Amino acid sequence: MPLRVTFVAAARSSPQLAERFEDDRPLDQAGWEEVQRAAGDLLPLAAAELRYCSPTPRSRTTGDALGYAPLAQLALRDCAMGRWRGLTLGEAMAREPEEVDAWLTDPLAAPHGGESLHAFIARVGGWLDTRPVEDGCRIVAVAEPSVIRAALVYVLKAPPLTYWNIDVRPLSTTTVTGRAGRWNLRFDGAFAQPARA
Repeated sequence: MPLRVTFVAAARSSPQLAERFEDDRPLDQAGWEEVQRAAGDLLPLAAAELRYCSPTPRSRTTGDALGYAPLAQLALRDCAMGRWRGLTLGEAMAREPEEVDAWLTDPLAAPHGGESLHAFIARVGGWLDTRPVEDGCRIVAVAEPSVIRAALVYVLKAPPLTYWNIDVRPLSTTTVTGRAGRWNLRFDGAFAQPARA
């Protein structure tokens, strides 16, 4: 049997338009409330043999609040954004519009001095490909939405710029099955999504 890796998107730490690159803020009140509403549906994933998370405060807290007790993985960290770390996309655009345009259109560009989109996708894919191979092994990983987007581009062998066309909502789940170099996106019955106020 193939590996089964279910990604759970971390709850939010800010409204979507206020999200910052490499955001280290903890869950906001709305994020806590979303976790509480979704816990009943996401709790069964705690039965996974291996439980991981991105090293961000909101990923760790989301995983702990759901009862996963996840192990933080550095390879699941957000894209390294260099001098744009802590900025919103709008703030980076106001300061360096040409550099932001280059970053959004060239997956090999890293004008911020951090990691290119191509390198980020490869890093996340490398983590996925090095998961322990045991028949029937189930894995749950609470990660930043950006990390899940990178994993999906890698799994689907899609062009890197496809990354910008994937929307991952807080506390959504995405499952991939397979093993190193051969992954499939799997659609199961959906967990109920938290209501938005």
